[in-house]
Amino acid sequence: MYMTVKQAAEKWGISDRRVRILCAEGKVSGVTREGRSWMIPADARKPEDGRFKATESVLTAIDRKKREMDTRRPLTEGELERLTEEFIVEYTYNSNAIEGNTLTLRETDMVLRGLTIDRKPLKDHMEAVGHKEAFDFVRDLVKEQVPLSESIIKQIHYLVLADKREDRGVYRRVPVRIMGAKHEPVQPYLIQPKMEQLLEAYRNSAEHIITRLARFHIEFEGIHPFIDAHVIIGTRLEKPSKINGFALLSPNFFMPERGERNHHTSTYIAGQQYESLIAIKATIPSFGDGFEGPKSL
Repeated sequence: MYMTVKQAAEKWGISDRRVRILCAEGKVSGVTREGRSWMIPADARKPEDGRFKATESVLTAIDRKKREMDTRRPLTEGELERLTEEFIVEYTYNSNAIEGNTLTLRETDMVLRGLTIDRKPLKDHMEAVGHKEAFDFVRDLVKEQVPLSESIIKQIHYLVLADKREDRGVYRRVPVRIMGAKHEPVQPYLIQPKMEQLLEAYRNSAEHIITRLARFHIEFEGIHPFIDAHVIIGTRLEKPSKINGFALLSPNFFMPERGERNHHTSTYIAGQQYESLIAIKATIPSFGDGFEGPKSL
C-alpha cells in the first residue's frame, strides 16, 4: 500500500513541497518514484527534523542580545551617522517597494540625496522623500518620548502619502478589500472606535515590548484605517514605542523579488502579509514559553 505526496503531507502535517524534498533527499524509507510521482509506503514514518532547535525563549534571547548591544555603547559620532544613513536608505527602499515603488536601492539613495532618476515616476520620488520625512518625524517623537495617539498616526500618514492630497492623514471613507487576503477590513464607520480600542489596549498592555508591538501591528493591519500605505505606516508606528531599542517585523521580511514590484504583485503580497500576521498572532501568547523553531519539516 502506498500513499501520495498530498496524503503524506496531510498525515505528517507538512507541505507537499517539503514531502517531495524529503523523498528526493532519500529521507523517506521505502519510497520509490514512478514517472513524476512519488510512491510513499503507507506505513512510512515522518523523518526526524534535523534542523537546529533553540532551547532558549525567543524573548529571553532578544533581551540577552539587547544587553550585549548596550555594552558596546556609546557609538562614535561617525559610526552613528553611518549606521543611521544606511538604515534610512534600506528602510525607505524596502517599505516603499512592497507598496509598488519602482526605485532600486541605489536610486532610493540618490533621491534621498536630492537627485532625480530618469524615466522614473514623480510619485516614486515623492514616496521616498515622504518616507524619509516621516522617519525623521518619528525619531523626534522618540527623543521627546511622545506617547502614541491617533493624532500622531495621522501625522505620520500625512507625511508618507505625499502623492494623494485628499487621502493624506485621514481615515478612509469607503469600504476596501485586501487583494490576496480572506480578511475584510472594518467598515469606515467602525474605524474610529476600533482605533480608540486598539490604542487603549496598547497603553494598558503589560506584555513584553516585542509581543506588545507585534499585537499592535497585527490589529492595525486588520483595521486598515487608511486608503493606502498601511505596510509603511505599520512599520513606522513601531518606532515611537521602541523605548528599549527593539526592532520587529522588518518590512523586507515579506519583500517580493526584484522585477516583481508592481502594484498588483505588491498588493497581493500585502494581503498575504496580513494572513501571515494573523497566523503569527495565534502564537503570541506562547512567545515567552520557549521556542523550538519551526514545527514542520
